Amino acid sequence: MPREFTTKDYRARLERATAAATGAGLSGLVVAPGPDLVYLTGYQPTAITERLTALVLTAGHEPALIVPALERPDAEKAVGAPAVRLVDWTDGEDPYAAAVPLIERSGRYGISDNAWAMHLLGLQAALPGTGWTSLTETLPMLRAVKDADELERLAAAGGAADAAYRGILEVAFAGRRETDVAADLAALLIKYGHSQVDFTVVGSGPNGANPHHEAGDRVIGPGDTVVLDFGGLKDGYGSDTTRTVHVGADVPDEVREVHEVVRQAQQTAFEAVRPGVSCQEIDRIARRVITEAGYGEYFIHRTGHGIGITTHEPPYLVEGEERPLVPGMCFSIEPGVYLPGRFGVRIEDIVTVTEQGGRRFNNTPHELGVVS
Repeated sequence: MPREFTTKDYRARLERATAAATGAGLSGLVVAPGPDLVYLTGYQPTAITERLTALVLTAGHEPALIVPALERPDAEKAVGAPAVRLVDWTDGEDPYAAAVPLIERSGRYGISDNAWAMHLLGLQAALPGTGWTSLTETLPMLRAVKDADELERLAAAGGAADAAYRGILEVAFAGRRETDVAADLAALLIKYGHSQVDFTVVGSGPNGANPHHEAGDRVIGPGDTVVLDFGGLKDGYGSDTTRTVHVGADVPDEVREVHEVVRQAQQTAFEAVRPGVSCQEIDRIARRVITEAGYGEYFIHRTGHGIGITTHEPPYLVEGEERPLVPGMCFSIEPGVYLPGRFGVRIEDIVTVTEQGGRRFNNTPHELGVVS
């Protein structure tokens, strides 16, 4: 079991976030309920409602967490609560009045992308001299570089997803609906320690040509190629892996060819991971392999996305993202080829950057799986 995060850990994160805001030219941050609040304080309201809850970070001031009075007891239980000052407000009061003393009247603040519009508008009305910008736009790397404890959790989540994949290879596919196999995948993720299943994509035959296909009632048949993309949260951190399997050992040459192209693209991109290489370069490398094989127009999404306490977060491995890789970044490498109306192939691992190169958190075989 990974060690539990402590108040000291959350205090250090708060300090880093405040310093990062200053470095980005911001007066501070306003963090709404969601992944950033969990990362910085360990607190997640039991129900996200219209009542204002917000963490306010301003350089030179003690971090403050604004909470509805009726939810204060829950906030006090958060591991990071001792690192912040709790400021509560009661129904019938103006919640934005509680924020006014905590925010510089002429300051410029980064605010969580998932903050409710009504709360941002309320803050603007209460503090008309302030400026606001998206937190993702100004501090996209806030959670991107993981420490040793976070890496341990991500590795454990990846290992659990690998165990789920090994388990699904023993399950019958032919004659069953995609939803049946998706339910098996979800059960296996839970069996191997996931507390939350975020997605179980089972795309059989032509459905595999849709990268985000929702498992449906299509009955999987002998000879189908099936894309399996699945993941969730274990100990608060994400897993996300994709493998492609074929129902029956008689695999068409074209399926073998496409799968080998995608395998080579995934491997070549992984081998390019090292500090200093840009995010877009990893995308370019994977895309080049697929394009040179004649399938470039059928690789229709970015090569990867970051992962941590959410399964999709910065950094993104996509053209235009010039940010260099640094040790501790974690992301997927998941090239794919999707032939409309026919089949799709994708291979995905979660990878972290080390001083020497890349390290995979998924280690099941990349070869085309064969199922019954």
